This record gives sequence, structure tokens and C-alpha cells, in this order.
Amino acid sequence: MPTKWFQSWFNSPYYHILYHQRNDEEAELFMDNLCAFLKPSEQARLFDIACGRGRHAIYLNKKGYDVTGIDLSQANIRFAKDFENEHLHFFVHDMRHLFYINYFEFAFNLFTSFGYFDREKDHLKALKMFHKSLKPGGILVLDYFNTAKIKNQIVAQEQKTIEGIDFHISKQITGNKIMKSIAFEHHGKQFGFKEEVQAFSLTDFEQMFSQTDFEILHLFGDYHLNTFNQEQSDRIIFICKKIS
Repeated sequence: MPTKWFQSWFNSPYYHILYHQRNDEEAELFMDNLCAFLKPSEQARLFDIACGRGRHAIYLNKKGYDVTGIDLSQANIRFAKDFENEHLHFFVHDMRHLFYINYFEFAFNLFTSFGYFDREKDHLKALKMFHKSLKPGGILVLDYFNTAKIKNQIVAQEQKTIEGIDFHISKQITGNKIMKSIAFEHHGKQFGFKEEVQAFSLTDFEQMFSQTDFEILHLFGDYHLNTFNQEQSDRIIFICKKIS
């Protein structure tokens, strides 16, 4: 099978160079606000799905929680494993495939770590895995970009120079996908990567959650947990409860 864009891009060191601004301070602010709102017990088990290098999971563990992180990228998990301890573990795992059953009180899927697949049934399959991993009444937090705002304010072309590398970035909306192409030269070699994320609307998510036995309890529009506004919010953050 051909390699998917997210398998090659997320395994690349250039991904972390381009997105270096996704810093620990931002992650810690979000986790502090979520924990203050959700109030997990000291014994709660937390699940970080598509955890990347583990910045959210590592911080949650520092706050005293038992955390498990999974990610498809071997490079990301190799990095995160350096931070493992008795109550923090990382695994290479595909979010569509069954992992733990009725084990976690809280599951997190953060910073648009969803919408990567070509087929709707794969997104539903992932949500069903999230559902099965949670205990009855468990909580899912899913954080996605606000598609409505992106469609209204998309920047077709931009260049970012980071660590001496000129990243040429183009964006477009094709069908129901937000497409981003990233081209650059480094050490005399040309590189090209892409991102293809489904342009899911609030209605799309409502339908998918309904089909996978999740009830939306709360909806936020940013990492300060302000109310979601379809025209102005940067994010769409769902707080959902497992029902069945």
C-alpha cells in the first residue's frame, strides 16, 4: 500500500521545524483549562490519541495523572518514550484499531488530529475505537480547526523562514478537503509534503457523534474555553460523553 501523507509528514523532522510555534506553553494552558473544567479525579486514567511527541500527555502526567499516548509515527513515539515512567506510557498505534476496552475515564484527540482519512467509515471506525476505550460515561475531548472560519479566511500562498529554511506553503479547498502543500529546499535537496484534512462542519461532527454513541455536552471555540462562534472562533472543541 502507498504511504499516506500523514505517515511520511509526521515522521519527518521538518514537520516539527515548521510547527515549532506549537509550544509547551500553549499546550499547558489548554490542559490547565480543561482539567479545571473537567475535574478528573486523582485516580483517573487519561488517553491521548494521536499524541505526537507527547507534549499534552507529558504535562498531564506532571499534574499527577496516569496517561497513555498513542501515535502512528514511530519517530514521535521514539521521542516521547524518553519521558515514560510508571504512570506515563506511549505506543505506536493506529487510532482506527482497537486498543484498550472500558479502561479510560477521559480520552483526548487534540490539535486537529482527526479528519485525515479518505473514507467516512474510517473516521467512524476511529470514533468507535475512542468510544470502546472509555469507561461507561467517559468523556471525549476532540479539538478541531473551525472549518467555517478557514473557508472564509484561507490564505492561498505564504512563505515562512524557520531555521534558515524557506517553507513555501499553498492552501486550497478541494471538494470536502482543506489541502496544504509544503515545498522547500534544504542542504541542496528539494522536499515536498502535503496535508489533506477533511473540512468537517459542526453538522458533520454532530452526525458522526450520533452514529458512534457520543453525546455532545459542551462546545468551546478556543483554548481559553470561550463559547464557540462559527464565524470568529479558531477552534471547535467538543466535550462528549460516552452513551450506550
